[in-house]
Amino acid sequence: MKTLLLGSSFRRLATFLDSSSPFCNKVFTQAAAGRRLYCFRKTMHYETEQRGHPNSPDYRLYFKTADGKYISPFHDIPLIAESEQDYDVPAKKPKSESEVLYNMVVEVPRWSNAKMEIATKEPLNPIKQDVKKGKLRYVANIFPHKGYIWNYGALPQTWEDPNHQDKETICCGDNDPIDVCDIGTQVCSPGQVIQVKVLGILAMIDEGEMDWKVIAINAQDPDAKKLSCIEDVRKSRPGHLEATVDWFRKYKVPDGKPENQFGFDGQFKDKDFAVEIIKSTHEHWKALIQKQTNGGEIECKNVSCCDSPFKCSHADATAVVQKAPAPGSARPVSSEVDKWHFV
Repeated sequence: MKTLLLGSSFRRLATFLDSSSPFCNKVFTQAAAGRRLYCFRKTMHYETEQRGHPNSPDYRLYFKTADGKYISPFHDIPLIAESEQDYDVPAKKPKSESEVLYNMVVEVPRWSNAKMEIATKEPLNPIKQDVKKGKLRYVANIFPHKGYIWNYGALPQTWEDPNHQDKETICCGDNDPIDVCDIGTQVCSPGQVIQVKVLGILAMIDEGEMDWKVIAINAQDPDAKKLSCIEDVRKSRPGHLEATVDWFRKYKVPDGKPENQFGFDGQFKDKDFAVEIIKSTHEHWKALIQKQTNGGEIECKNVSCCDSPFKCSHADATAVVQKAPAPGSARPVSSEVDKWHFV
C-alpha cells in the first residue's frame, strides 16, 4: 500500500540554525566546526509502504521518497518545512522565527485508538503499533472523547534526551522525538507528513519523565491564519485546551496507572517557549546522530546525514525493508477498543 504524502523543501533549516551555508540545486550543506553535517535534497515527496498485517505486532509502515529510496522518518525528514517551490524561484525567507513551519510525522489520526509510533529502536524507524506485555496497545475512550482528540505525531530530527534534565521541571527526557498535537480540522493518515504552525507547548510528566506536547495546527487548515499563539486557541476554541490537559491526565487510568502530572501547574507555555524547547531537542538529536552522546538502543541508521557515522547506503536501507514480512490483510480488532471509560 502506498500513500503519496505532502512534499517539503529544506531551505529554512539554515534560518532556524543561524547558518549562512550555501544552498545548491540538489544538496543543502550545513557547516559546523569545519565539517559538513547534513545533506538534503532541495525538494522531496514522501510515500509509505506497508509491511506485515495491520492490527498485528508485525505491522510496519516504512517511508521512502517519490523515487523509491527508503528513508528514516526520524532522521531523514528535516525538522523545518517549506512550501513547494520551483528550483529557479528563490525561497521567501520568514520574517521571524514565528513564521517557521515544521514537518510533523503523523503517527495517529484523530478519533482512532491504536497507539502507533515511530519505532525508534528499529532500523529506518518505521511506524508500528506499540506492544505492552505481548498485547497491542490501544488508548481508551475516556468519556466524552473517542480515541485521540487530535492528529498525534512527532517532529523529526528531535530527541528528548533521557540524560538531559530540564532545568525547570527537574525531569529527564523520555527518549523519543518530541510529540505534536495537530488541532486542525483534517483527519490525517498514519505516515502522512504535514507542515504545522507551532502555537504553544504543554509540559507533561509521564512516570517521572519529561514528555513535552507541542500544540500546533496544520498550515493548510482554514483556521491556520487566524491562530498564531496559544491564547488564540483559548479564545477561538473554548474548552479545547482544557480537554487536552484532561485527556493527557487520564488516558492511562483505565490501564491501572496513576494520572499523569504536569509542569507549570498544567498551564500551556507560549509559542516562543515551545520554539526554544524544539531547538533544544533538535540539538540533542544532532548529538545523537553524530554519536556524541549515548543513545542506548536508539537506532540511528539514516541515508542523508552526511557526516553521521550511522549513514548507510540506499542499498542497505532497501535490505532492511526487504527483511520485513510481506504485506497482508488486516487482523480483526477486539470490540473492547470501543468501550467507554468514565474516570
